[in-house]
Amino acid sequence: MASAEDEAWESFIGDIRPRLKELVVVERLLDHVHFIGPEQKEHIRQRARAEGDRAAADLLIDAVTRRPHSLGWFRAFVDALASSGCDYAADIMQEKLPKPDVEAENDQCVRLIQILSPGLVGMKTEEVCLHCLSRGLITAEDSEIIKAETTSRGPRSGARELLRSIVRGRPGWFSNFLQILRETEHQSLYELTGGSPDLDKEGENCSSLKDEATGSEAVSKSPAAADGGCDSAELMVFAVTEDPQDEAMDLYAGASSEYEPLPKSLEPSQPDGTLPEAAARGPETTDICLRDYQMEVARPALEAKNIIICLPTGSGKTRVAVYITKEHLDRRRAEGQPGKVVMLVNKVPLVEQHYSAEFLPFLKPKYKVERVSGDCQLKISFTEILKKNDVIICTAQILENHLERSNKEEDEGVKLSDLTLIIIDECHHTQKGEVYNHIMMRYLKQKHKNIKWKKEQREPMPLPQILGLTASPGVGGAKNMKKAVEHILRICANLDASSIMTSSLGDYKKQPNKTTLAVEDRIEDPFGDVIKKIMNAIHAHAKLSTNCDLGSQRYEQWIVETEREAAAKEDHKVRVCAEYLRQYSEGLNLSNIIRMHDAFGFLNEYYEKEKNKKMNPDEEHKIQITDTERFLFNVFKENKEELRSLAGNPQYENDSLSKLRCKILHEFSSREEARGIIFTKTRRSAIALSHWIQENSKFADIGVKASYVIGGGDQSVVKPMTPAEQKDVLKNFHNGDVNLLIATTVAEEGLDIPACNFVIRYGLVTNEISMIQAEGRGRAEDSSYTLVDVKNSGVAEKEWVNEYRKKMMNKAIKNIRSLNQADYEKQIIDFQFQAIMEKKVRLVKKKQRDMKSECPSKVKFNCRHCSQHVCNGDDINIIENMHRVNVTEQFRELYIAREDPPLHDRPLDLETKGLIACKICGQGWGVMMVYRGIECPCLHVQNFVVTLNGKKIAKCSKWSELPVRFSAFDYAEQARQLASSSDEDDTN
Repeated sequence: MASAEDEAWESFIGDIRPRLKELVVVERLLDHVHFIGPEQKEHIRQRARAEGDRAAADLLIDAVTRRPHSLGWFRAFVDALASSGCDYAADIMQEKLPKPDVEAENDQCVRLIQILSPGLVGMKTEEVCLHCLSRGLITAEDSEIIKAETTSRGPRSGARELLRSIVRGRPGWFSNFLQILRETEHQSLYELTGGSPDLDKEGENCSSLKDEATGSEAVSKSPAAADGGCDSAELMVFAVTEDPQDEAMDLYAGASSEYEPLPKSLEPSQPDGTLPEAAARGPETTDICLRDYQMEVARPALEAKNIIICLPTGSGKTRVAVYITKEHLDRRRAEGQPGKVVMLVNKVPLVEQHYSAEFLPFLKPKYKVERVSGDCQLKISFTEILKKNDVIICTAQILENHLERSNKEEDEGVKLSDLTLIIIDECHHTQKGEVYNHIMMRYLKQKHKNIKWKKEQREPMPLPQILGLTASPGVGGAKNMKKAVEHILRICANLDASSIMTSSLGDYKKQPNKTTLAVEDRIEDPFGDVIKKIMNAIHAHAKLSTNCDLGSQRYEQWIVETEREAAAKEDHKVRVCAEYLRQYSEGLNLSNIIRMHDAFGFLNEYYEKEKNKKMNPDEEHKIQITDTERFLFNVFKENKEELRSLAGNPQYENDSLSKLRCKILHEFSSREEARGIIFTKTRRSAIALSHWIQENSKFADIGVKASYVIGGGDQSVVKPMTPAEQKDVLKNFHNGDVNLLIATTVAEEGLDIPACNFVIRYGLVTNEISMIQAEGRGRAEDSSYTLVDVKNSGVAEKEWVNEYRKKMMNKAIKNIRSLNQADYEKQIIDFQFQAIMEKKVRLVKKKQRDMKSECPSKVKFNCRHCSQHVCNGDDINIIENMHRVNVTEQFRELYIAREDPPLHDRPLDLETKGLIACKICGQGWGVMMVYRGIECPCLHVQNFVVTLNGKKIAKCSKWSELPVRFSAFDYAEQARQLASSSDEDDTN
């Protein structure tokens, strides 16, 4: 049991955790933390090497705060921070915080270095490093690392390491750094960072940012009028504009919120299609140079027409959008009219990417640019950000939410008439059910209302110009040309596009060489045979039979359906056997994709997890183990050592992995500087392949540095990646610290990934859009695109279909572009009316469903494993329209609480304290979430058998599938009850 003091320290570290993650140097700190075991330290070090300091810092802080604590652990951690040179972090741990204005100024200085880093990395690194060491801005160990980086990778790379070290220091480092730049005769860099060109007196302070004029006030002042002793007015306006813009890189957004680290690659990435010097010349640069093909596709948009731009991945579509944005704002300003541009993206990482790499470098300081996503810590509302800025990059859902608020006449709403240009990235997603389409349906309804109003001589509502960007609209599964044309025309209609613009890239086009590596079946597969033996034993025990091949997709579908039916019938033997069979089927598939060692690890992890469920931390209650569960535990235990032994025998490894090994070795040994991406189907296979490469010395010998990037959704049992973690990996890929990326489909579309020599699709083929996106990643000279077949994947056949669809798509676009404009517009209007009517029908059906919403008292929940009655719908409350909780006294008697779950079991959007499970059988029911200080058991509906009006629902995996409206959680009432019970305890 932790003491009250330990709990207080844990809570304090939780509060300052985001700050600590940016200030600690993990490798160095581990040498001084003696209360963490050697195995845990090695695990943290491996994470640091594979994914960077930020990800490893999370693990380290988890290890520090994990109970039970050794005596004096907190003081020891503070001492370790101080000993490892993390002085500012040690200060924060001891609550030696600078004054708020000093801290705010330090944050501004960090962001200024971030923004101006492309110029700063040109410094004389060794000389500046020596001065920084003598002034105490860096430690001796920092200096050694910087020198090593400079020796191995050059002075610019060393400069990046130097800047990262400096900004971790205590407040006050900025003025010293300015003075060092001046002393080392970096006059241009000194002035770039705010130093006065006329300053001759050493020691005169020119570093204060807090007195600078901000926003429009600064623009109106001449250099002579600016306060703070710094004459570089234009520069300082760029660095310190209004508060939202000050969040330019979110380096230090505050101790209680998440913020981004100084990246290893400080230079903004340059997509193909523009001059790389354009963005690097400095913040005042606004000139954008387009290539001929880019200007060709942009021309109609420059005439204020709605269009779709369809260009291959890596051809500079986003740069074209920036150019159109600038011309749009320039034209409106010249006409004396306000301009308001919103760029919509469908993935959170794209918000920061487009903001920092494209829009900010080319539009500042002439226009105010801001980004907003669910990942940002907003200080003001979205509507206020919209008012204060000229260009906003945001996730589409945020705009849709605020358009809906306006539609309901709520405060803080946004109207389409508030905007003058909407740019839609990856616009092929503007189809039924997609958020892009919800926004465009509002647009189309208003467009046709405007036509009606004009006839009635009423003033129409202004609508924004629309610009869609895509590498491939696809054909929507069409089997003939007519359907393909119709699919693309529907997208054009949904975006109200007057045309779809394409162009030949000419000499700029880089087409990778495509090959397919066929895979032979194993001559022997003893590992798979043992798994099949276990599965057949389970079939016999549960009296199940099927004619499906074990491990096939049909078998997977059959076993899922069997489990659902058994749960509804309360047939516990069949249900639990079906659950285990599904895991063995997954293990069988994994052994055909990745190492048998990884497949065994997956099965063993599941076995240990299920076994631990039967261990009650509360000795008063004994969790029941059925005869079937005992049989399932024993059948794995009996075969475990044989599986382990076979998994370690390379003789039986699958041919797919052998082909992949040869391909990687060939690419890295035959190229002077190789850089590649491997696309794979699942998160588990991406992580396993990354570890396989990192653990293989042959790959290391030829310079392979691998890492993985996976999605951020929490639908999978595998821990998802946060946007910050994705960003860190991609930065390492940009600057060469990683040269082989293993990715799921998250990397196919949109994310800013540099040109590659080779792309490998490992047992993964989806549709023609994904194929075109993946091909576009291999855009370096002499690049290759390789398909590696995997047993039961059928990738070669699917790829052939996609090639056919790609040709059909290109021909369909050509046919559409050759249409007479009047015929084109007629078809567009027809499709628009059809889309509007379909939307109305869906809304009517939704209203009918809502009206049929059942009373909560008519729904009952039983444990999915042991069928114990758990609660009724009346017992459940809903928090923030999302989380279903049960805080009744009766429910509290039915569950046990387990320790904090491993990271991959934690929902991303909750502050969780652990798992809750059935007291009788150990079945997980959900998590213990903490809502504004109150513990609330949060239920996951897939863990229960749901009965509605006396009828069992076999499939209910999401709360949204249940037509029941639960009552809202009454926070005040619950807090009052807790306070009352606390008073009674005190009295007793």
